[in-house]
This record gives sequence, structure tokens and C-alpha cells, in this order.
Amino acid sequence: MTKRHSQKYKIDRRVGENLWGRPKSPFNTRQTAPGQHGARKNRGKLSDFGLQLMAKQKLKGYYGNIKEGQFRKIYDTANKMKGDTSENLIGLLERRLDAVVYRAKFVATVFAARQFINHGHVTVNGKKVDIPSYRLRPGDVVEVKESSKQLEFVLTATQLPERDVPEYIDADHGKMTATFVRIPQFSDVPYPAQMEPNLVIEFYSR
Repeated sequence: MTKRHSQKYKIDRRVGENLWGRPKSPFNTRQTAPGQHGARKNRGKLSDFGLQLMAKQKLKGYYGNIKEGQFRKIYDTANKMKGDTSENLIGLLERRLDAVVYRAKFVATVFAARQFINHGHVTVNGKKVDIPSYRLRPGDVVEVKESSKQLEFVLTATQLPERDVPEYIDADHGKMTATFVRIPQFSDVPYPAQMEPNLVIEFYSR
């Protein structure tokens, strides 16, 4: 298990929310921060900087705890695009291949999506892609490799009741394909926890 993969058990408690809406989230039973002195940490009122930092950590953590340098590059790209930077940021994050594999319910978690892609189980428009951060375009078709379609954890993930496939992804669990229909707006994305991309923009704009 990689370091980032194991961190999913601590992220919910660190940010003080059940980020992915998972029934088995450790935050559901233990709402203190992780670590030896977690119970002593004060979750009181945060400063403006603290709120911005927490918003960034939540959004970064939700997408599989993206490394800071990579996340900053995504922000820089969003900032250079026309339109609202907050909307651009969410659109770029949702265009990631690992996000779409997760949204399509081919796997149970975004961490599993990254590993699934790294191991070569996914194709895009018929070609194998093993880069989780690969950026999809509207109309791209993601498919689970033929030899992987009957894997037990894949079949189990498609039946998970705690989340639905969003409207901007057309998933066919019979064929194990998902078409990325369009780039979503922030209001389209089914975050179980409150996300505040505007505060993320403020953090990086300081």
C-alpha cells in the first residue's frame, strides 16, 4: 500500500468531515484529528488563512490527495483559462481520468481508481492509458479492459448504493464503458462534503 493510498484513512479525520460519504469512514466513529494528540487539537474558529488552507486540503484530498506541486499546476492552468477560475479548477479536476473512473463506479474509491489505471486496466478511445491525471475531453470513451471486466471488486463497485453516476458521465455497466459527456460546472459535481473552490483560489492568489 502506498503512502498516499494509506492516508485515505486519516484525511477525513484531518479535515473534520466525511469527504467521500463512505459508510465506513473512520470519521463516523472517531471525529478527533489523527495522531497521538489528535483529541487535544482545537477545531475552533479558523482565521481567513486557515479557512483557505482547509478548503485547499479538502479539495486536494478528495481527488486522492494530489501532491501539492501537481495541484498548484492545475490551479495555474485554471487561472490562465477564460472564465471563472473556480469553475475552471473544478472542470480540470473532473476531467482527470482517475476522477472519471471513480465517478463511473468502476472502483470503490478514487485511490483505487489511480491504482486501477496505473496497472493498465483502462483504455481511452480504445487505447491503453496508465496515467491517472490524463485529461479527458468531452466525447472520450473510457472502458475497462476486457480481461478486467469480471474482476470481483469492479463488479462490487458498480453496485455501491452510497453514490450515483453524475449526469455528465454516461456509464454502461453492462459493457463497462463510460463516456465523458461534458465538462461539469461546480454545481453539477456530487460532493458529499461542502467544497469551497473560491477559497482555494483566494489561497493561491495571496
